[in-house]
Amino acid sequence: MRPRQILAAFMSSVLLAGAGPPPAQPNSEWDQIANIEAAATRLAVLQRRRGASRAYEFIDACYRTHMLSEEYTKALEACIAQDYMETQVLALIYSRVPSEALRRQGAPSSQMLAGAMGQRITAAFANYKMPVSYVEVFKKLVDEYGFPLFYKTLFPGSKAPPRNNLSPPEADQKQE
Repeated sequence: MRPRQILAAFMSSVLLAGAGPPPAQPNSEWDQIANIEAAATRLAVLQRRRGASRAYEFIDACYRTHMLSEEYTKALEACIAQDYMETQVLALIYSRVPSEALRRQGAPSSQMLAGAMGQRITAAFANYKMPVSYVEVFKKLVDEYGFPLFYKTLFPGSKAPPRNNLSPPEADQKQE
């Protein structure tokens, strides 16, 4: 599975989330861009220090905590952004590894990663009846502001793949 298919998994969650009544103004309660950027930086620093497994444990704990709220919150939105960004990066990495090698190591395939992410995101948006229009705008903000910052923080000196074209970069190494 190509990382571009991660986008498809995310967008399928948009369609499954439903189209409940839209909030008066999607950004009225918090600055989404600042929230997404803070979430990107927090997760990238965590992953650099403690690894991808800990990053996913953090995301899982984030969902478990913030899905308890009766309302859609800034913190839950940060969880969703982090999940989407982390899955994109792992799909980029795993797309470079032969499937047999992933099986031998007991690592999930890109398809498994995308499917699990799609289920988590769908559940979160559907639980709070977030309108499709809100989810679409949020996804665009994560692609534009979150993912490049996450990638740059996680892999200093590397160039992030272009938004919505997340095929593995040709040269992602520091130039000396």
